[in-house]
Amino acid sequence: MAQSVWGYDSDNGPERWHENYPLAKGDKQSPIEINSKDVQHDSSLPAWHASYDPGAAKTILNNGRTCRVVFDDTFDRSVLRGGPLTGAYRLRQLHLHWGSSDDHGSEHVIDGVKYAAELHMVHWNPKHGNFAGALKQPDGVAVVGIFLKVGNTPKPEMKRILEEIENIKTKGKEAPFLNFDPSILFPKSRDYWTYHGSFTTPPCEECITWILLREPIEVSSDQMAKLRSLSKNNENEPMSPLVGNWRPPQPLKGRIVRASFK
Repeated sequence: MAQSVWGYDSDNGPERWHENYPLAKGDKQSPIEINSKDVQHDSSLPAWHASYDPGAAKTILNNGRTCRVVFDDTFDRSVLRGGPLTGAYRLRQLHLHWGSSDDHGSEHVIDGVKYAAELHMVHWNPKHGNFAGALKQPDGVAVVGIFLKVGNTPKPEMKRILEEIENIKTKGKEAPFLNFDPSILFPKSRDYWTYHGSFTTPPCEECITWILLREPIEVSSDQMAKLRSLSKNNENEPMSPLVGNWRPPQPLKGRIVRASFK
């Protein structure tokens, strides 16, 4: 398995990442399965707040492994604060993980329930100077995780992202993505679980404070199909659907998951 070609197939997938990225076998890996009975309600956990500038949205791209929206993070323009965090964290990008069918695809699993997809909003702590510096610190990154559940009354939130899919069908394609307020992607409830974990893609750095939202947002089966119409290959190669880009749950290894709700 060559360094640069990790992926989600049997020859380069999650069970083999540790061959090139030893951190993938670390003690604080993500995602995890959350079991309500083991979660500690922490009444001292404050609410979290996001203040996002729609003008910070820049581009949307297909990198062959996910669909990503990139934001300007050169100053405190779109920030997340509160909850388990100290200080303000800057929004850098959001991306999705999804399955080959509607009954799975999320990375975190809640009481045995898998959702169709999981959206990750990645923020970093500017006190560490830059994103690369933040990756080396335990409090370097904060990710808000939002579950996507298939239902009959899809909400308009994901529409804007999915409308752009046509323009980024193949790996390496990028399109302008301007004036987008990512806070429309938040569900009504602010309830969350939090724990210390890692990126769910190599090198799997253990620098993340996770804020996983309890309430999923709803998408339609058609919208999910649209995500699966992306190709993980280049334009001049045969279409190979980008699906199953999720990592299975990792061992908890004594970590405590806290909940902001009872």
